[in-house]
Amino acid sequence: MTIMAAGLMSCSSPQQGDTKVKTISATEYKAHHEKIDNKEVMLVDVRTPAEFEAGHLEKTQHTDFLSGEFEKEMQHWDKNKTYYLYCASGNRSGKAAKMMEEAGFENVYNVGGYLDLKSAGLPVKE
Repeated sequence: MTIMAAGLMSCSSPQQGDTKVKTISATEYKAHHEKIDNKEVMLVDVRTPAEFEAGHLEKTQHTDFLSGEFEKEMQHWDKNKTYYLYCASGNRSGKAAKMMEEAGFENVYNVGGYLDLKSAGLPVKE
């Protein structure tokens, strides 16, 4: 009974390292886009290779979240840089941002979906 109670208590208490992913809109991101040339900032597309080839933002590094490639590559990234992540809808980029924050990255932003970013007038390659 004590073990079960301890198990229930651990499920109900906040998890250590439980972070809220920072999200900004496509319009808010557009104001930051000029900084991408800066070596301290990186824009990351976490969609599949097929999605990326169909169209992506300029100055983007591609690393596929679903294949596990993202998790491997981020281990080699500078934790002091600022990262802006996007995917098709904001779901995968949100998960990727959370993964980065849990790994100790502090300046990570989910900027949502590609079509929203494209509609906001950001330069794309198609």
